[in-house]
Amino acid sequence: MLVEKGSEIGSHTLSGAVLEPRALNELIPDWKEKGAPIHTPATKDRMLFLTKNNSIPMPHPPQMNNHGNYIVSLNNVVRWLGEQAEEVGVEIYPSFAGSEILYNEDGSVRGIATNDVGIGRDGLPKDSFERGMEIIAKQTIFAEGCHGSLTKKLIHKFDLRKDSEPQTYGLGIKEVWELDPSKHEQGLVLHTMGWPLDAFTYGGGFMYHLENNLCAIGLVVGLDYKNPTLSPYKEFQRYKHHPSIAHYFEGAKIVSYGARALNEGGYQSIPKFIVPGASIIGCSAGFLNVPKIKGTHTAMKSGMVAAEACFEALTAEEQSGPLLLTNYEKNLKESWVYKELYEVRNVRPSFHNPLGLWGGLAWSGLDTYILKGRVPFTFKHGGADHASLKPLKEVKPIEYPKPDGVLSFELLENVSRTGTNHEENQPIHLRLKQGQRPQIEHNYAVYGGPEQKFCPAGVYEYVDDEKNGGKRFQINAINCIHCKTCDIKDPSQNIDWTVPEGGGGPKYVNT
Repeated sequence: MLVEKGSEIGSHTLSGAVLEPRALNELIPDWKEKGAPIHTPATKDRMLFLTKNNSIPMPHPPQMNNHGNYIVSLNNVVRWLGEQAEEVGVEIYPSFAGSEILYNEDGSVRGIATNDVGIGRDGLPKDSFERGMEIIAKQTIFAEGCHGSLTKKLIHKFDLRKDSEPQTYGLGIKEVWELDPSKHEQGLVLHTMGWPLDAFTYGGGFMYHLENNLCAIGLVVGLDYKNPTLSPYKEFQRYKHHPSIAHYFEGAKIVSYGARALNEGGYQSIPKFIVPGASIIGCSAGFLNVPKIKGTHTAMKSGMVAAEACFEALTAEEQSGPLLLTNYEKNLKESWVYKELYEVRNVRPSFHNPLGLWGGLAWSGLDTYILKGRVPFTFKHGGADHASLKPLKEVKPIEYPKPDGVLSFELLENVSRTGTNHEENQPIHLRLKQGQRPQIEHNYAVYGGPEQKFCPAGVYEYVDDEKNGGKRFQINAINCIHCKTCDIKDPSQNIDWTVPEGGGGPKYVNT
């Protein structure tokens, strides 16, 4: 059985996305005949280096060659995969949010519990109260995506990162537009580097032209950025005004908006991903290939290998009690997933150098074209993302232009395009471990309140405290689009992202 916190399969799924069908070909070889929503082959690759007003064509690394790949809406693909799973007997329970890991007396994982629903903001049961369910299994597989709320607890409890680097992340922000047919180039895959980000902020833009005149455009910003006044959302809004980008959107209409954190740590940040009674797969473990800008194929393959190992263990006569899927770990490390990630392991951390972007590009070109990972060393990432910010007094504040309401938009206007909905009268799911003091005395006093900038949904505000004077940290949890950025980037590590009532959150369309 599968438990999904979204209102339906795919409603919380957001990605670029250019799909490499390698794993899908293995899993469902006849996916075309079965009607998969995968219709647009990638036919044109372009890469540009942007300055403020101009662009320079760049060669793309071999990993970014998209011949044989497809431009897709991943939430439509995931919805279709859910239908295929149900046809072969998988029980799927949308709108059920896993909120707790259950353990046996020996410390092994026993299963999970879904959260109670029908609890008011005051913590008291309402008339609609229903107790959550305990789901017990010999093997629980965590597939929550990047920085899952239960996965992070499992990793902490078993110290699964003790032999790996900290995970490092990016925030991907995306819009889907319907273009004027004269501006649409079906099959175009465009990537950019450079402006609007500075030479010491990792990231880049993308634009993918799907079928039916649809276009996905977005910006990924590495969450190890240093300037606390940087707003990934506002960087994306001004990105669209670049002359090499803006002309595509003349006469266009915006359809949807969304954002999601993504893993960028790669090979050296993969934790141990099996424990007695449980396994971690996909982006929960961090199998995204950063130079490819793809993680769907590796996530699918990890799930397939885990499923095969689980089936073997369940059908072995000598097995009893919680399962430890040693074959999952062994077989995945021997698969093309690990080979692929090992080869590019030094690309992302190479941007941590005194020359920033320029040093990273120089190493990445050498590594991807010539060395191909065949070096006797592995670069480190340089620490956790939440520790990367400089104090406000040490940086130059970034000034952003006002949105024009045609190509760029106020944040809350775009949040309305996510379909986000939460029951208002419920406990706030964005919890402060130590109350407001760390936000006020550290985050606001030292960094100027970076939560107001990094959240792509307007969840966090520092407002005047009329009762006590000074500032108060306000959480507008109803806006939350479940991107997990706050849990990752909060300098105090005081924000704990937990699940709201099942079915709450975004309801993405064509993302």
